[in-house]
Amino acid sequence: ELKIYSKKLLVVKSSFNRLQIKMKYRDFSDTGWKTSEIGLGCWAIGSEWGEVSPKDAREVLKTSLDNGVNFFDTADVYGDGRSEKFVGELINSTSEKIFVATKSGRRLNPHTPEGYNFKNIEKFIDRSLINLRVDCIDLLQLHCPPSEICPKKETYEMMDEFVKLGKIANYGVSVEKVSEAMDAIQFPNVKSIQIIFNIFRQKPAEIFFKEAAKRGVGIIARVPLASGLLTGKMNLRSKFPSNDHRNYNINGDAFDVGETFSGVSFKTGLEAVERLKSLIPDNYSLADLALKWILMHDEVSVVIPGAKNKSQALMNLKASDLKEISSLLPAINAVYDDLIKADIHSRW
Repeated sequence: ELKIYSKKLLVVKSSFNRLQIKMKYRDFSDTGWKTSEIGLGCWAIGSEWGEVSPKDAREVLKTSLDNGVNFFDTADVYGDGRSEKFVGELINSTSEKIFVATKSGRRLNPHTPEGYNFKNIEKFIDRSLINLRVDCIDLLQLHCPPSEICPKKETYEMMDEFVKLGKIANYGVSVEKVSEAMDAIQFPNVKSIQIIFNIFRQKPAEIFFKEAAKRGVGIIARVPLASGLLTGKMNLRSKFPSNDHRNYNINGDAFDVGETFSGVSFKTGLEAVERLKSLIPDNYSLADLALKWILMHDEVSVVIPGAKNKSQALMNLKASDLKEISSLLPAINAVYDDLIKADIHSRW
């Protein structure tokens, strides 16, 4: 009787985690994968977004999985392995097939082109295999390497060797700049490019998306909500914890400033958000609009918003099931053209 009662409790808890949406799935390169068009970016459950408790981290992952998410993106430097370990717990808690992408390279100190050699990257991969508790990584991405690394054939010969060794199944590159993405997709075994793409960072859609599609390269869109700016919940009085990159990296002191608010000045971003709010359709939030705008680009394989708790994880998912917004695209893009483009477009 106790076992039956426990099972009933589990069902109730599981249904509490579910949102009444129908997740859509997309092809991912030529891997044969069908990935949820909204995945989960796991930076926040690792570090640099304020405190996230172990309970919240696990609920973010479970809630996402319960609602059809099957693509989880992490990195070995997110909390020095903390994020990977939580994802590893999830992998080993379910029989469902999920696709896990992690990244290597940013553990290098100094982070120089010379560090991208077989010995160093193998050491990082081996550490990630332990953290994730897997024998082979679904997708290993070089983690925003120096620009010089992206056009070098030796880079991809090294990655091919890791595939042959069975340590990784596929590889891609996470980049800061469109030029780096264009360099990387010249190599036939590159399965994916991860790049910042959102209403405030539109350059990738100009040329790169078309070229990636020609080559069958998957596109992972990161920072889709511009570090929270595109949730519409911030104002000039918003404060961030000392260990949150939206506090300490506002001028790019720790890493590329494009990772924080997409490189947009906070004040300008808030002005743009006010204009976008006037365009929000019925049954949409601003976050829904921002995510749906990305999903209107067919070349995108998966978009990876992050979350610090269960409610944020649920908030990220609804856009997949909302009506299309093609009629709004000119007005949305005009906000970028009027307020953002002059400062942002040429920099990345």
